[in-house]
Amino acid sequence: MRMLTRKRFLVALSLTTLLFLSSLSLSLSTKAPKDDDDEEEDLSFLEEPHDEAATHHHHFPDPDHDDPDHDDDDDFGDFSSFDPPAADAFEDPQVDEKDVLLLKERNFTTVIDNNRFVMVEFYAPWCGHCQALAPEYAAAATDLKPHGVLLAKVDATVENDLAHEYDVQGFPTLFFFIDGVHRPYNAQRTKDAIVTWVKKKIGPGISNITTVDDAESILTAENKLVLAFLNSLVGADSDELAAASKLEDDVNFYQTVVPDVAKLFHIEASVKRPALVLLKKEEEKLNHFDGKFVRAEIAEFVSSNKLPLVTTFTRESAPSIFESQIKKQLLLFVTSNDTDKFGPAFKETAKLFKGKLIFVHVEMDNEDVGKPVADYFGITGNGPKVLAYTGHDDGRKFLLDGEVTVDTITAFGNDFLEDKLKPFLKSDPVPESNEGDVKIVVGNNFDEIVLDESKDVLLEIYAPWCGHCQALEPTYNKLAKHLRSIESIVIAKMDGTTNEHPRAKSDGFPTLLFFPAGNKSSDPIPVDVDRTVVAFYKFLRKHASIPFQLQKSTSISKPANDSSDVKESQSSGTNVKDEL
Repeated sequence: MRMLTRKRFLVALSLTTLLFLSSLSLSLSTKAPKDDDDEEEDLSFLEEPHDEAATHHHHFPDPDHDDPDHDDDDDFGDFSSFDPPAADAFEDPQVDEKDVLLLKERNFTTVIDNNRFVMVEFYAPWCGHCQALAPEYAAAATDLKPHGVLLAKVDATVENDLAHEYDVQGFPTLFFFIDGVHRPYNAQRTKDAIVTWVKKKIGPGISNITTVDDAESILTAENKLVLAFLNSLVGADSDELAAASKLEDDVNFYQTVVPDVAKLFHIEASVKRPALVLLKKEEEKLNHFDGKFVRAEIAEFVSSNKLPLVTTFTRESAPSIFESQIKKQLLLFVTSNDTDKFGPAFKETAKLFKGKLIFVHVEMDNEDVGKPVADYFGITGNGPKVLAYTGHDDGRKFLLDGEVTVDTITAFGNDFLEDKLKPFLKSDPVPESNEGDVKIVVGNNFDEIVLDESKDVLLEIYAPWCGHCQALEPTYNKLAKHLRSIESIVIAKMDGTTNEHPRAKSDGFPTLLFFPAGNKSSDPIPVDVDRTVVAFYKFLRKHASIPFQLQKSTSISKPANDSSDVKESQSSGTNVKDEL
């Protein structure tokens, strides 16, 4: 009996021990999972203790490296290089700003809450555009003060939290607050434009003209205006006109019931009412409205006709071009000496596309405005060029191949509207030699290098003036050197200021994109890792479609961080992706 009890005890003890060991093994394996590659692959030879670019990045200006001429502070549509800071760029302009209130975080909310109408400018003292706006803004503040409108400004370089709260992306940024609710101001940066815009927002939007004397004064003072000849100054038609005026920020709207007033605005007294005209002080000075008298059609008519047949691109005209409801543009790039030669054909063609395309004239030898625009679009040389531009949505461009005549521009414009044109992309010349560890990509060899289905490609989109790109360069070169004998991996870079491709969208510099082999039709993978060789290497090992692995050389004993000590070989693994 004792023997049986002892045997049972030993069996129970053995089972208990086995269960304990099994549980311990499972616990350890659960708590400390290991990737096989992590255990097998020694990456110490990639370590770079002095790598200064080993942190996550943000696309903020770097005053030590970034080109001051290449700011993103302007809001002239997509163009950003118009205003190199002057030598005294950090000096406040000498402007009488007695009616402009300086806001700080401690008084911002109080001012907004205690004033029904407030316009706020977020500015930077060094911003040339802010300096140019200062006298216009101060004059507008004085004009609007009697109307109960307060104009204020915030130094965004000091009040960082306020700038962040209102998502200020560039300077100057203007908001208009009504009862605490804000909306952006994107009209022209002149006193008259600001005053007109604000009055529309705080008033009825339309003014009555009841005498011939008032009509003559308005015609003398205004550059463009809308007049409606109505049966009554109140009622449904007046309400529709007022609603339409709210949709047009840079045109003043008037109404009258006086036949003699209407006559001064080229409306016959016998016309069927309501009647409406748009008047401009330019070659095409009169447009008669022939649509249904409702706000949407009135606003569309004004938007389509308020610009000249051809608008010369300037700082003042830029907002009206980019804020137009007509997004598609035809741009004539021509030197000032050739404007008279090619301008008439361009203007004649513009008549055929009214309401469909905006025609813009750019003097490409104008160093202040025209040349930066030409550089942005990739227009080179001195000969005339006509370029079609789709606007902000996708930013596609198309170049007229041929002489600049009415017939060629007309055919080009029609093909543009019918989406029959091949996009024009900026490109540097294709390099004659491209044997470096980092391959040079330009617009014209992008498909050949980046979209090669047999290669996993890491692409850096950089700007020569970008300090962050310069800081990344040593690390990027080391990575390429380590991987130079891995035939399936391409480390490449492209100057994003002089080259473009539909598959290479950049949200700042540097932008890093990975294009996996065999999957080039899909969107590239953004690379958001620490800027070290090890981090980039691990990213590539994880995402590469073609497996690879570096092995530290064992035949030569030298410092581990010397890339010459690295034996680089293609892995024979079969997994599509290896995760470290």
